[in-house]
This record gives sequence, structure tokens and C-alpha cells, in this order.
Amino acid sequence: MAVPKRKVSPSKRGMRRSADAIKAPTYIEDKNSGELRRPHHIDLKTGMYRGKQILTVKD
Repeated sequence: MAVPKRKVSPSKRGMRRSADAIKAPTYIEDKNSGELRRPHHIDLKTGMYRGKQILTVKD
């Protein structure tokens, strides 16, 4: 049976448990298309980012 060789410090234990506090990602409604998208990301439906055409839209 596996046994820890050394005691885990409270700092290391807290660093490991910090991932438990991660919440679900946020989404915002796009001003132009009304689609949901992540903040600071390109809208994949239209290819727009901050009012500029970044990607060409495929049909």
C-alpha cells in the first residue's frame, strides 16, 4: 500500500485544493449577432473581434 514519505504542508495542500474553487466559464451575448461567446474571444459564427473581421466565414 502506498504511504506518503513526508507530511504534506498546508501550503501544498491548499495549492492542490485551489482547483476545487474553479467555477464554470463565463459567456456574454455578442452585441452584433446575439450569439453567446467567451469574453475576449473571436465570435466564430461571424469571424468578428472588436468590430474587425478577423476570420472568413465558411458556408
